[in-house]
Amino acid sequence: MSAPNPYPLGLRLAGRRVVVVGGGAVATRRVPALLDAGADVLLVSPELTPALRAHVDAGRLHWEPRRFAPDDLDGAWLVQAAVDDPVAAAAVSAAAAERRIFCVRADDRAAATAWTPAVTRHGPVTVAVLGGGDPRRAMTVRDAVRDLLGARKGPLSTDSVAEGPPVDNAAAGRGRVALVGAGPGDPELITVKGWRLLTEADVVVADRLVPGLLLDELRTGVELVDASKIPYGPSRAQEEINRILVDRALAGAFVVRLKGGDPYVFGRGGEELLACAAAGVPVTVVPGVTSSIAAPAAAGVPVTHRAVAHEFTVVSGHVAPDSPASLVRWDALAGLRGTLVILMGLKNLAAITGTLIGHGRPADTPVAVVQEGTTGDQRSLRSTLGAVAADVVAAGLRPPAVVVVGDVVGALDG
Repeated sequence: MSAPNPYPLGLRLAGRRVVVVGGGAVATRRVPALLDAGADVLLVSPELTPALRAHVDAGRLHWEPRRFAPDDLDGAWLVQAAVDDPVAAAAVSAAAAERRIFCVRADDRAAATAWTPAVTRHGPVTVAVLGGGDPRRAMTVRDAVRDLLGARKGPLSTDSVAEGPPVDNAAAGRGRVALVGAGPGDPELITVKGWRLLTEADVVVADRLVPGLLLDELRTGVELVDASKIPYGPSRAQEEINRILVDRALAGAFVVRLKGGDPYVFGRGGEELLACAAAGVPVTVVPGVTSSIAAPAAAGVPVTHRAVAHEFTVVSGHVAPDSPASLVRWDALAGLRGTLVILMGLKNLAAITGTLIGHGRPADTPVAVVQEGTTGDQRSLRSTLGAVAADVVAAGLRPPAVVVVGDVVGALDG
């Protein structure tokens, strides 16, 4: 006799407690969808990935930095055991069963009382697919549905929707790398090609700023490497990322390097391409929507506007203007009449604005600052070049944020 079918249900979790046990790759993939649902998330784990820690620092969830205790489930509606330790997961299951709380288990679907489906989102439509306990079957159907919702023409072409047994990229000698821009924060702003390649990946190397919901849609069994967790300084960390891309590809895997924004806009994508090319690894580059344009647009600021600005300049502000390491001609930028867009500039904002004013840019020049543009946590403020550094501190704005300097800031104001 076949096993009974699960009962499909859409959980309305807004304001309701959900406990996630574990702070690794599985939790990194699952937590964003819970936050998107408005759940009151309690994360219990001695350690966290940097991506999860960013959610904690932003106040989106509560973290208990210790091992699980049964009392953690008091008042919870759902629990996810995102650990690969069967003993620890069984303890979570037992505590959940005592309290009649549904429990999702990453280590053993058969022992779970609830399954996470393969999900695709298209505007207000969410499609969740259960494959009778077979994650690959669920992903196959999910991908086909997503293609149909996207109104694509022509045959379905991703490996994950092909009929037949799973594709073994290593055996087929298909080792390759794709540098994919994930966009500014809204998961729907990834390109169609970028998403398609992501669904085919064997390995995903992701930045901290990658939209978390994209990770929730990865195929089962994908190796997720959190690039922000690599324990080196900036240069050594990049060397390690390059090594991972090359090593996994040479082993036959299809590797997607998923980067916030665009791979070539302060994303060090060029260094990764050169490392792969030196090792003979083929690379596909998929441009992404850059936050330098998207974040201002989401806040009602066009970077150009007829009769207001005929050019815009994008610069990095991560190095202070007076540093010998700075490659930016701030004195020349101060003389421009167009729009100046500054990425990674909050830490040095006071020095940057002071330098621009010192070289002739009027202190009353309009400025906008957009934090986490295009996401549900977007915040923005309007100010002037002379006051914006203090206003940002007073408002408690934090990175990632985009600073826009110029008359375009008020161009669309009624």
